[in-house]
Amino acid sequence: MRLLHTTTLKLTEFPDEDVPRYAILSHTWEDGEVSLADMRSRGWQVKRRKGWQKIAGCCSAAKEWCDYVWIDTCCIDKTSSAELSEAINSMYRWYQGADICLAYLAD
Repeated sequence: MRLLHTTTLKLTEFPDEDVPRYAILSHTWEDGEVSLADMRSRGWQVKRRKGWQKIAGCCSAAKEWCDYVWIDTCCIDKTSSAELSEAINSMYRWYQGADICLAYLAD
C-alpha cells in the first residue's frame, strides 16, 4: 500500500503487514487532479494544479489523527493495469483499515 506522509508529502510503499495508521480520503474526481506521476516529479507546477489544494487540505486535516493518508488520485499508479486492478479489489479493505475517513465535498 502506497501512502502519503502528511507533513513531508513523501510517498512510501508499505507491505500489508507493516501499514501504519492512516487516514483515507473519499472524494469525487475533478479536472486537474494530481496523479502519482505528478507527485513523483515534485515540480513546482504540481502545486498549481486544482487538485493540489485537495491533497494539501486532506494532509492538514489528517495530521490530527495519523502521519499518513491514502488518496486514490496520487497513491495509485493508474498507468499500471495490474496496480489499478489490485487497488480496485483492495479498496474496501483499505477503507475498512483506515483510522478515519475524510470526505471532500467539491464546491
